[in-house]
Amino acid sequence: MSSPGAARRLWALAEPFHALTYFAQECRDAAEQAGLGGFWNGYFAQRAAPMGAVGAEVVTAVFYNFAPDFVARRVPAVWSAASPDAALSARLAGVGAAVRRVLGEEWVRSDDAAEAADLAATAAAAVDLPGRPLAAANTAVAVPDEPHLRLWQSLTTLREHRGDGHTVALVQREVDGITAHVLAAAAGRSDREWLLRARGWDDAAWDDATARLVERRWMDEGELTAEGLAMVAAIEADTDRLALAPWQALGDAGCDRLAGLLAPVRRAVVAAGDWPAGNPIGVPESEV
Repeated sequence: MSSPGAARRLWALAEPFHALTYFAQECRDAAEQAGLGGFWNGYFAQRAAPMGAVGAEVVTAVFYNFAPDFVARRVPAVWSAASPDAALSARLAGVGAAVRRVLGEEWVRSDDAAEAADLAATAAAAVDLPGRPLAAANTAVAVPDEPHLRLWQSLTTLREHRGDGHTVALVQREVDGITAHVLAAAAGRSDREWLLRARGWDDAAWDDATARLVERRWMDEGELTAEGLAMVAAIEADTDRLALAPWQALGDAGCDRLAGLLAPVRRAVVAAGDWPAGNPIGVPESEV
């Protein structure tokens, strides 16, 4: 059956398509039209909306790697600007417009889009819910009829399932949110300045996390030690393993077919400039 490597490959292929909701101008415009002015108001409202009008404590816990005060500056105030239902409608409207620009009407109406949507929906229907709050919340979101939006929602459920599992892998090893960022930057997966700006931490928090990693002998002189490299690899391996079950439900042939259908989609998103280099998501290019 499908290996953990398949889960990693499909995440790397699918993530730029999902991330249109963060980086595409159409998505920012749709959030603005819904009353969610400013990038982060739209981000927190639209990503948290499947859980309902939750407070800052819940968002901090579930999103995991954001600075708590950064979250609290937007949540729960965003729910006064737009209800969760309005935020969900805005995110679909934005994604729909972005997909049409990036991939074109012909792809939107293509057999490939419909087949990819069916395959992703099969995997998304198999996500395990216990301990997976963001994935579970997304399974309760109404699935759109249009294939390109159905594909986006299914891939979103699957990436949140993976993210929930990644949180489990971090908590198990007592790696908090800022420490996870320091490890990601040291491993070359993202950029310190991107992470500080996009997750709300400051230099003092970064330096404190680095000092704690030095105490654990995971870092030395700004570099990962052999033990640090091994722990980063173990966290990633656990994340892949915990993300695997839905892809096993799809099967090897289905995974290979979906990967083939997503590869040109990923290329189109990157070519359109909607996948910024060094972004804080940390998808490794080598895995594609």
